[in-house]
Amino acid sequence: MAHATLSEIAAHLGAKLIGDPALLIDRIGSLAGAAPTTISFVANPRYASQLASTHAGCVIVGPALRDAAAARGAVIVADDPYLAYARLSQWWAARDRPAAAAGVHASAVVDALASVAHSASVGALAVIEAGAVVGEGAQIGPHCVIGAHARVGAHTRLAARVTLAAGCSIGERGIVHSGAVIGADGFGFAPAEGRWEKIEQLGAVRIGNDVEIGANTCIDRGALEDTVIEDGVKLDNLVQIGHNVHVGAHTAMAGCAGVAGSAVIGAHCTVGGGAIVLGHLSLADHVHISAASVVMRSIREPGQYSGVFPIADNASWEKNAATLRQLHALRDRLRALEKKTP
Repeated sequence: MAHATLSEIAAHLGAKLIGDPALLIDRIGSLAGAAPTTISFVANPRYASQLASTHAGCVIVGPALRDAAAARGAVIVADDPYLAYARLSQWWAARDRPAAAAGVHASAVVDALASVAHSASVGALAVIEAGAVVGEGAQIGPHCVIGAHARVGAHTRLAARVTLAAGCSIGERGIVHSGAVIGADGFGFAPAEGRWEKIEQLGAVRIGNDVEIGANTCIDRGALEDTVIEDGVKLDNLVQIGHNVHVGAHTAMAGCAGVAGSAVIGAHCTVGGGAIVLGHLSLADHVHISAASVVMRSIREPGQYSGVFPIADNASWEKNAATLRQLHALRDRLRALEKKTP
């Protein structure tokens, strides 16, 4: 189990420590469930009231809560405590996670024409086909399939049962969780006398650096051009990305979101859980779609958008939603007025 002193933690975060630098910490935890060897954090002011009762050995807080936190024990003061927590979690996991041994498991099948870096790790029963390239320090989990001429960048980690289909690529430092399928055929069919004629999907999927893809997420290959996921994109579990979609850098999508074919999503966007973006639409940079919304038209201006009847800027949607809740009462009042009218 990983452990570290407060001085080591503060030095890693580049933050100010108030308290015993030699105090040993053995876990990161919540305020409510903390023990004296736990480090916790407060990023949301609504949890500040828990500072007095928590048993945490140290708490990471922002400057505004410095005195309140210091009154109950050790404290690390960071400009952005949530970001500090995120970086601490990465550091902690890297120390605690067993390092994957370099080399190819005896049960894996690696084509003679594939290229696997000596520092890469290939797990049990994985398949790497002809022409595929696996970069330095990459980790290919058990039962993964790396298709012909596919590419996995340096230090990218694929968990168990990930499929990277033929001709597709992912850049450096990526993370792909179990069950994800990258490069399945896009949903393309031409109607022909009451039946459907398959359109072969001739493009691929190109994924940039520092991308994380959740469990059982599917990213379809393009019909003619490639489906593109730019650097820093984060996709949750069970996200569907259709063929020829282009997702801009550092956009994030929550679970069960779906983007239909040929949509273009800008950079630094967010798409809430269960939200849908219809095909052939465009979202500008810095557009934020609320959970369960349906985007039925292109959005040209940054901002928060919500709703399904139809989608609108968030302020307008809230007004319309408030009116809708009163619609039944308004109808009854209108009928009563009509009866009084001669």
